Amino acid sequence: MIKAGQIDKGTALLIKGQPFVVVDREFVNPGKGSAFVRLKMKSPSTGQTLSETMKTQDNAEDISVMDRDCQYLYNDGEHFHFMMTDTFEQIEVPMSTFPDYEFLMKDGETYRCTFWEDQLLDIQLPPKVIYLVAEAEEAVKGDTVQGATKYVTTETGLKVRVPIFIKQGEKIRINTETKEYIERVNN
Repeated sequence: MIKAGQIDKGTALLIKGQPFVVVDREFVNPGKGSAFVRLKMKSPSTGQTLSETMKTQDNAEDISVMDRDCQYLYNDGEHFHFMMTDTFEQIEVPMSTFPDYEFLMKDGETYRCTFWEDQLLDIQLPPKVIYLVAEAEEAVKGDTVQGATKYVTTETGLKVRVPIFIKQGEKIRINTETKEYIERVNN
């Protein structure tokens, strides 16, 4: 058991027999009354989201999870395929479990994965990743009326709005949480 006030983002909880991962946490200390936390949780197996408000002194059932390094191999359109770096065992995870990750993971990269009873609960992406620009339309000279941005496609298929000076073949840094351009990376 864990006190609600100790729950952080990424904590795994068991709610009604289902594992949930905390994706957002807000601590509230009102002027009157006791402090509480607002939790937003997601079930990796069903994709169901759940919002819960708990007093900080309330107990919640946390679960023992194990973090392992997994190499991302590829996706086949329906599943992500990973290989455990310690045992070389391969696993497949339905893409519907992590729909936002399809264009964020790079083939061959190693990611920290959280497991509970052989079930993948979370894939921990780095906050910033460098991608190669695979497709970029040419900027039209003098086209600065709309904020001087355009869309490019990265090597993974991620479409990102970038400044007009970004060209095909250049590297850019992307925030994986917001999927937004941060900066151009010079080799």
